[in-house]
Amino acid sequence: QLQLVESGGGLVQAGGSLRLSCAASGRTFSRYPVGWFRQAPGKEREFVAAISWGGGSRYYADSVKGRFTISRDNAKNTVFLQMNSLKPEDTAVYYCAADRREFTSAVHTTPEEYDYWGQGTQVTVSS
Repeated sequence: QLQLVESGGGLVQAGGSLRLSCAASGRTFSRYPVGWFRQAPGKEREFVAAISWGGGSRYYADSVKGRFTISRDNAKNTVFLQMNSLKPEDTAVYYCAADRREFTSAVHTTPEEYDYWGQGTQVTVSS
């Protein structure tokens, strides 16, 4: 079983930055694609960004493209989400998730394709 723990959320003013971390334990994290999703109150969980197991492929939602950067340090079993130029509409609980298909070249953008989830970290952007 793979355990994921997000950290780095908080309250920030519009235009500010935060860096989220997703730390993994329990299995070899470096074998799995990882995604970030977010869920605002009353809304469905939505895709934010994803990265392939080796880090060579990265995908972003249109709403965050150019502002957010996903990266991973497999030696530290950690995936990051650097969020710049934050907007009030970025306010949500952010979750990281891992796809259990080891070494797959596919990187998915829907939550149904991910098997392991963290508990989430709250990001609040004030205007």
